[in-house]
Amino acid sequence: MAASREGRVVAAVQEADEPGAKLVSSLWELDPQGREPARRLTFSAKGESSPRFAPDGSLLFSSARPDPEGGGEDEASAIWRLPRTGEAQVAASAPGGLSLLSVAEDGTMLGATSVLPGGTLEEDAERRKARKDAKQTTIWHTGMPIRLWDHEIGDQSRRLVLVSPDGDLTDLTPDVGTVTLYAASADLSPDGSTVATSWTRRVRGGETRSSIVLIDTATLRRSALLEADEHAQYGSPVFSRDGSRLAVIRSTTSSPTDTSYSRLEIHPIGGGDPAIAQLGDLTLSDLEWAADGTLLVAGDLHSSGAVLAIDPATGEARTVAGGGVFSSLSAGADGNVFALRSDVAGPSRPVRLTADGSAELLAPGTVDALPGTLEWVETAVDGITVGGWLCLPASASADSPAPVMLWVHGGPHGSYNAWSWRWCPWLAVERGYAVLMPDPAMSTGYGDAGLNRGWPRRPEVVYRECETLLDAVLERDELDGSRTAMLGASFGGFMANWIAGHTERFDAIVSHAGLWALDQQHRTTDAAASKMRVHRHEEENPDWYRASSPHHEVDAITTPMLITHGNRDYRVPVSEALRLWWDLVSSWDGEPQDMPHRFLQLTSENHWVLTPSNALAWNEAVLAFCDQHVLGAEPVPEVLPW
Repeated sequence: MAASREGRVVAAVQEADEPGAKLVSSLWELDPQGREPARRLTFSAKGESSPRFAPDGSLLFSSARPDPEGGGEDEASAIWRLPRTGEAQVAASAPGGLSLLSVAEDGTMLGATSVLPGGTLEEDAERRKARKDAKQTTIWHTGMPIRLWDHEIGDQSRRLVLVSPDGDLTDLTPDVGTVTLYAASADLSPDGSTVATSWTRRVRGGETRSSIVLIDTATLRRSALLEADEHAQYGSPVFSRDGSRLAVIRSTTSSPTDTSYSRLEIHPIGGGDPAIAQLGDLTLSDLEWAADGTLLVAGDLHSSGAVLAIDPATGEARTVAGGGVFSSLSAGADGNVFALRSDVAGPSRPVRLTADGSAELLAPGTVDALPGTLEWVETAVDGITVGGWLCLPASASADSPAPVMLWVHGGPHGSYNAWSWRWCPWLAVERGYAVLMPDPAMSTGYGDAGLNRGWPRRPEVVYRECETLLDAVLERDELDGSRTAMLGASFGGFMANWIAGHTERFDAIVSHAGLWALDQQHRTTDAAASKMRVHRHEEENPDWYRASSPHHEVDAITTPMLITHGNRDYRVPVSEALRLWWDLVSSWDGEPQDMPHRFLQLTSENHWVLTPSNALAWNEAVLAFCDQHVLGAEPVPEVLPW
C-alpha cells in the first residue's frame, strides 16, 4: 500500500492468471474513507507492484511491462510513472532491472540495480548481451555466501543508484563487489543529500557482518555510522521525515546459548546517544515514520500483532492498533495511517487505523464465510502457558467428532497469527478436519524469553509443548483423537521428520521443506554460517546432533510420510528430501507396491510453493494423502489427477 500527501491510497492486488502459471499484480486506487469500491489503475500481462507516490502526486511503480516508446530491456523491471491523468511512462530503467527504494522531496529517487561483476552501468548492456549470446553461466566464487533463498550470489554486483526526476542514473557504489550490497536495505534522506545503507563485508570463518554506511550523493564519499562487530550487526535504516534521525535495527549474534535478538534504535544524525524503542514482547517487522514525527512499528505480539507509536526522543511506546497482524504501513500527510491487516480468520485487507481501531477499505480479495470457527486454546507446560489457534469444522460434534491435524510452524522464529494462502488451515477444515496451530517455544511475539525457550532449536522442547496442547484439546468430545495427522514446513518440516522417528501416535505425517540430516544441511544451506556458529561441528556437539538430527531414527519410522520439496530451495536444499526419500525407500521392509510413503517433488519451486497450479496440486495431494491414511479413503492414484 501507499498513501500520498493529498490523501490518495493505492494498493497492489495479486491474482492468478488464467492457466495458473503465475500471480499477476495490478494497482488499484482505494477510497480512504472506505465507502467507494476500489478502482483498477493498471493493466498488463507483466503486472505492476511496489507503488509509491512522488512529491508531485504522480504514482511510481515497478513493472517489466514493455515500454510503449521502445528501448526497454526485455524481462527487466523498470520504474514507471503514472500521472493523475494520462498514460504511464518509463521513469527510469537499467539493463539489469531497476527497483525503487526511496524518493526525496525534490523528486530525486534512490534505486537499486545490478551489473555484471567488474563492470559499469554504461557497459552493462553490451556485456550482458555477449554473455547471453555465448550461453555462459559460470560464477567465480571467492568466499561466502554464494546463495540466498532461491538465487545465486556472485553472478551480479548490486548497486545503489541515484535517479534524477528526468530518469538519469548515477552509480553511487561503483566500486563494490558481489557481496557488499547483495541483501542491502537503504534509504534516501528527504533532502536527497545522503543515502543510509547496510554494508556487508566478509570476515573469517565464512561469516559476514553488516554495518550502516552513509553516502554523500554529491561526492560519493562514504562514512561509517554504525560498525558491526562480533556481537551485533545493523540493517533496515529509515530516515525520519525531517532527516534528523535514522531508525535502524540492531541484531545480536546468535550463539549456542542465545538466539538473535532485534533491537530498534533511533540515532540522531548529528550525533548523540540513540533512543532504544521499548517494544515489550513485540517482534518487529515493519517501520514507518508518521507525519507527526513518531515512528510507527508493526510486528507479532501474543499470537496476533500490533502497531506501536515510538517517541523518537525517549523510545517510549504506545499502542496504535491491535487485534491483528499489520504490514505495509503507510502514513499520509494528514495524519491518517493505512496498513494491511490479517489474522488467522481472514486474509490481508487494507485498513485505515483510527483511535477506535481499524476501518476496512473496500478492495478485491474478500473470502466468503469460513467453513468453521476459530478459537484460542491454551494449557500449562512446566509452569509456562502455551497457546494456539484451533480451527474447528462446523460439522464437528460429540456425535460426529472431527479428525485432528497438528500443524507446527516454521522459523522456528514464527507465529501462527495471520492468514496464509500457501499453508491455509481452512482448506483442511472444509474437508472436515480440525486444525490445531500452536505457538510453542521459539515463537515470535513473546519477547526474548519466548524466542530463546528451547534454543538452540531443540525439537524435544517444541514437541512436548505442542503435544501437551494437543492432548488438552483432544479431551473435547467433538474431536477424535484416534484419527490424527501432523504437518509442518521448514522448521515445521524438520519437526515432522523428527516426530516421525519418535512416536507412532499419528496416522499420517506431511513434511514440506524439512531438514533431515543436520550434519549435511548445516553445511549446504545458504545460512551455513549461522547454523555452524550455533550448532558447531558434530564432533564438537555430538549429543545435540544425535538427539536432534531426525535421520538417526529412520528405522523407527512406521507412520506413512508425505515428503514435499522444491528443487530451487537453497534454505533447505532438496538434498534433504532426496536423502530422506532414499532412507525411507531403501529401509522399507516389504514389497515396493506396499510402501506407504510418497514424495511430491516440485522442480520449479523454491522454499515456498508459489506457482498457483503447483499450489493447487500440492494442496490436493496433501489432503488426499491425509484422507487415505487418516480417514481410510481411496489411495492417492499413481498418476496425480491435479
